[in-house]
Amino acid sequence: MLNQDSELARRDVALSMNVNAGKGMQEVLKTNLGPKGTLKMLVSGSGEVKITKDGKTLLHEMQIQNPTAAMIARAATAQDDVCGDGTTSAVVLIGELLKQAERYLQDGVHPRVMSEGFDLAKARAIEFLEKSRVERDVNDLEVLMQVAKSSLRTKVHQDLADHLADLIVNAVQCIRAGGDSIDLHMVEIMSMMHKSDMESLLVNGLVLDHGARHPDMKKKAEKCFILTCNVSLEYEKSEVNSGFFYSNAEQREQLVQAERKFTDDRVMKIVELKRKICTAGETLVVINQKGIDPLSLDILAKEGIIGIRRAKRRNLERLTLACGGEPVNSVDGLTKESCGWADKVHEVTLGEEKYTFVEGCKDAKSCTLLIRGPSKHCIDQIKDAVRDGLRSIKNAIEDKYLLLGAGSFEAAAHADLHEYAKSVSGKARLGVIAFADALSILPKIIAENCGFDGNEVFIKLQEAHANGFPAGIDVSTGDPADPEALGVYDTYRVKRQMIVSSGVIAAQLLLVDEIMKAGHGQK
Repeated sequence: MLNQDSELARRDVALSMNVNAGKGMQEVLKTNLGPKGTLKMLVSGSGEVKITKDGKTLLHEMQIQNPTAAMIARAATAQDDVCGDGTTSAVVLIGELLKQAERYLQDGVHPRVMSEGFDLAKARAIEFLEKSRVERDVNDLEVLMQVAKSSLRTKVHQDLADHLADLIVNAVQCIRAGGDSIDLHMVEIMSMMHKSDMESLLVNGLVLDHGARHPDMKKKAEKCFILTCNVSLEYEKSEVNSGFFYSNAEQREQLVQAERKFTDDRVMKIVELKRKICTAGETLVVINQKGIDPLSLDILAKEGIIGIRRAKRRNLERLTLACGGEPVNSVDGLTKESCGWADKVHEVTLGEEKYTFVEGCKDAKSCTLLIRGPSKHCIDQIKDAVRDGLRSIKNAIEDKYLLLGAGSFEAAAHADLHEYAKSVSGKARLGVIAFADALSILPKIIAENCGFDGNEVFIKLQEAHANGFPAGIDVSTGDPADPEALGVYDTYRVKRQMIVSSGVIAAQLLLVDEIMKAGHGQK
């Protein structure tokens, strides 16, 4: 009898630790949920400050000691890696699932029964999700704008969110290579600590984070041929160990000239290309992945050629997609077709930093989102929001389906699961009811973060859904409203991943009956 009591006590302690960890994580993150959520300030050991409400950023940078809390955090950040959003919602839902289950566990219901109920409810919720999704024309810019705004307004203030949504939608439209194939790496995200956040812009081309390395080169040019190359235009020592001997100064001079001639011949081939194709006032801009030494830069500057060295490899790939042309690895056989085109190339200097803008590209398949802001933490916050916004549009285009947002799906799924629970026999019904009640936490918290009574708002949503009106929360009034009229959409795959991952993690945590320290050999 004593052994049985001690075993039950150990199990209760483990369950209590897991439930408390889930509730603790929920308490930390729930105030960030929704468009009116608050911000968190992260302070590092060195005193660096970061202000954000992005769930992934918080979970990555918070110091989490509790193993259960760390497991929940990893599950939520995995959600972000897969879908790009829904991190905060996943943590809140896991915490609420554990909280709802605790009520029944304290009444003597076995965790295995609750886990089985969660599995049934999860399958039913996914089935209901498939029925609830709405098909929209993902080629319609207005639909994509609404998707972007729904995502961004939960990250930054409304005016900035609407401004960024326009930039993001145009960026994704730029890189769509026909059909629905989207590589978000083709959107370069650059930042300048300059002006205000509302002056962030989309550059139809590329912004390089360095400038020309010669004082006589032009800072601004129009009608530019862009030559992207990976050719060494600097004197390099031989990789082979060899010795050269000369007996007088003339022989030494000849040796130096011969070594220099190898590099100069390469530069002169670029000069010849410029003389051949720049016949009507155009400018040749050479953007090289390798180095260009001072003597080579001098030759280029005298010919009116802009030379930029040490460009990043990823920028060369984007340049050819933005400007056209082809990247060259040799200066032999250069032609006009080797070059791309840009209407304007100009250099901007901010303090000691230089930026080169390559703009006005024809039929660009790559672009740059230039994030501006008055401070580092402001720029970091916008970058996190832009990343999530880009993923939300990509998801919508690839899924071709959306969900009505503003808590509409959760309210409808709550009612459906309660109806489904009536057909479930045995104690597993309690797990279904717990799952249904846990889903209601998301619209309740959104309402509470807007300053309204969460329970009252949710009851209004339930009444609206019972009357056949698929209502969501109007965050300005707290009343039920049509999400389509509000223009609020959730991404289908984010919601699906959130339900699946939350159900799995919560069920696993309920089945843990003891927490033990692992040995050093664990990997």
